[in-house]
Amino acid sequence: MTSQPQPTNAPPADFGRRVHGTIMGGALGDTLGYLVEFDSLADIQAKYGAAGLVDLSQETPPLHFSDDTQMTLYTLDGLLEVLEWANDGVGADINACQWLAYLRWLKTQGIQATGPAPEPQPRWIDTQSVLHHRRHPGNACITGLSGGEMGTVHRPVNPDSKGCGTVMRSAPYGLIPNIPAETVYKISSEAASLTHGHPSARQSSGAFSWLIHMLAVAGLGLREAAASAGVRAHAEPGADPELLSRLDAALALSAPEVLAAHDGVPLSGAQLTDALGLGWVAEEALAVALYAVLATAPGAVSPPEHFLAAVRLAVNHDGDSDSTGSIAGNVLGAFYGEEALPLAWLKLCEDPQLIQHLAGQLVKLTVGA
Repeated sequence: MTSQPQPTNAPPADFGRRVHGTIMGGALGDTLGYLVEFDSLADIQAKYGAAGLVDLSQETPPLHFSDDTQMTLYTLDGLLEVLEWANDGVGADINACQWLAYLRWLKTQGIQATGPAPEPQPRWIDTQSVLHHRRHPGNACITGLSGGEMGTVHRPVNPDSKGCGTVMRSAPYGLIPNIPAETVYKISSEAASLTHGHPSARQSSGAFSWLIHMLAVAGLGLREAAASAGVRAHAEPGADPELLSRLDAALALSAPEVLAAHDGVPLSGAQLTDALGLGWVAEEALAVALYAVLATAPGAVSPPEHFLAAVRLAVNHDGDSDSTGSIAGNVLGAFYGEEALPLAWLKLCEDPQLIQHLAGQLVKLTVGA
């Protein structure tokens, strides 16, 4: 990568709405996908009908978000602590703050880190009882934190793990304005190393946060931002070939001319996962979600209709439905802002006030609004 100074991206006028849209959109997509995370497509259709799971109203409340949203909120809180220190004129180690935030999340799961791990100082988020539930956290996230060693790029924990637990929590890194996109990529990929050591886990996380930044801060269009994330992935020294293959396939298969050749009908179900993977690992989760967003864009009449179409496509398959749904929701919220969020779903979401409060704190600390 070039060592030349990189341009910074100032936030757009509707930045606050994009921040709220990103975090809440991810929570809504996660909530839908969590209903069927461990179900096969055949089981989903047997329960909900041939169209699969298409609406939160198909289940009886209360509905829950998964560990994906829990960890996203703790990512956000780690960044809030860094910003609080910065606004007081004190520099803070970003990755150390993120590690401490994830250690606090680990305690909400009833697990205490061993070894040399410090005891994090509690923060407001830790008092929120809704977060103190086990929602099927990923094994690598648990083991990467509970051992007590702070994972880094050069001293990785879980060196062979590339589970999607890095990508699904990393949208907040893309929401920091007035810094170079390269810094966003670096922060996100280094934070992935706290739990996952495989290059694809780090690079997928960095590419995803880059994508969110291009949408929510730089203001690019969906396909333009996706292409930019693909270019950045290819530019990484030692780029993981599986990540590049999945991203390239998601972009190619969602191209307008390819969709037009199939009467505008996107790949779905087994066709989708056969082409891009089941989403249990980082590069597959990112590719499935990205395809779902891009392939449903041509027929979208309104932002909420696009959101519904994309998230439905992203969760109805045999794979990791909550993570692919969450990532798709993050992307659409970053692009459209809060306008993408279906009002009926907001009424069914678990503790939206918590999500809105933390998103609002990020807006306040970055742009003062």
